[in-house]
Amino acid sequence: MGAKIQGRKAHSRIRVKRRSIWKDRNSWELLLLCVPALVAYILFNYIPMGVAITIPFKDYKFSQGILGSEWVGLENFKWMLTSTSMTRVLRNTVLYGAWFMIIGPITNVIIALLLFEIRSRKTLKTYQTIITFPNFMSMVIVGYVTYAVLSPRSGLMNQILNLFGQDSVDVYMNPGYWPVILTIVNIWKGIGMGSMMYFASLMGVDPALYEAAEIDGAGRFQKMRYISIPHLIPLVCIFTILGAGSLINGNFDLFYIIPRNSTILYETTDILNTYVYRALQNGTYSMGATVGLVQSVVGMILVTGTNLIVKKISPENSMF
Repeated sequence: MGAKIQGRKAHSRIRVKRRSIWKDRNSWELLLLCVPALVAYILFNYIPMGVAITIPFKDYKFSQGILGSEWVGLENFKWMLTSTSMTRVLRNTVLYGAWFMIIGPITNVIIALLLFEIRSRKTLKTYQTIITFPNFMSMVIVGYVTYAVLSPRSGLMNQILNLFGQDSVDVYMNPGYWPVILTIVNIWKGIGMGSMMYFASLMGVDPALYEAAEIDGAGRFQKMRYISIPHLIPLVCIFTILGAGSLINGNFDLFYIIPRNSTILYETTDILNTYVYRALQNGTYSMGATVGLVQSVVGMILVTGTNLIVKKISPENSMF
């Protein structure tokens, strides 16, 4: 017995010497396969990231280059804070971002629940195709479709109004209509793929739960409330965390193409992304980079903060 114990102790003292990956030829071959991806990642991600961090602190001139341009410290950030249009732009960006974060998951969950109730496979595929098709349309095409409906002269909406004896409405001259219009277009274009995520989650629910609920006398809405929706909460939390960064970073295509960049509509359609685009058109690259840097930093803070809130309320549904 004592000999066995001593043998175990001696065996435990023996350290297994692992071969270094730098001396292993097979490991070198695998590392060489990673080199192109690493080079591409550095060229197209880290170097542009360094440039994006540097330009906001310089009076960037295209002729002088990034390194040759003069350092100006926080002057570009002062411009951003003192700009007369910044209050309007920030208000629109934050309000639209918060509204889309609320209305998006609600509509997606409702559509997913409705699709899940369809028993005919052919009917289900038909509905899925119809609602998913706009997601694959270019925003330029969506812009033309929107204009065909809302055009003040020959738009479908005004033709219907005239048919019922009502006066035509020129929405392109009235900023008050556009929060509703942009919300409808955003939901219509994205609801297909958004609802598919929740629908896929519902397909993974154990059918025995629904069968047991039916035996207990649960109706269709009770099964939705107590079985389907609780299974979607983790997915809602993940999408909310990921979407928190868009609170300060709106969809450029939606706010630029759909209103047709009309200056009359800037009151309700101008966001940070469109504001930066106009700054770049005027050659103010430093100011555009400044706004982009602020968006990135604030977006990171929002994502981290949202994750901490979710972690505090429901730790199992947080991302990290």
